[in-house]
Amino acid sequence: MSSRNRPSWILLAAAVYNIVWGASVVLFPDWFFLFAGMELPVYPEIWQCVGMIVGVYGLGYGIAAWDPVRHWPIVLVGLLGKILGPIGFVIALVEGTFTPRAGLTILTNDLVWWVPFTLLLWRAYRAHHPRKT
Repeated sequence: MSSRNRPSWILLAAAVYNIVWGASVVLFPDWFFLFAGMELPVYPEIWQCVGMIVGVYGLGYGIAAWDPVRHWPIVLVGLLGKILGPIGFVIALVEGTFTPRAGLTILTNDLVWWVPFTLLLWRAYRAHHPRKT
């Protein structure tokens, strides 16, 4: 099997992680707030929608895993979310809306994926823009 026909294990891992994390938020919307030492939300359904979106991203990563070069836009959108999420967290932390402990999820939800997603995008870019000799 050529490398082009093998799935991207990083995207499969991201798919599983996002689906599990998203489902946990949908099924147990209070766990994050209890863990972070924050007040429970008045409208947990909004937080459950966040979980649903994260889970849907996971489905996208699963699809992209089978051909990341072709499905690079899914990886790009995912990376953008993984960059913008921590920016939003820092703003909320500075404003006192989030606790520092809430930031622990930034490590696993966002930061660990920056380098692998960037490398996948670089690979896609090189595939679509080969060097001319």
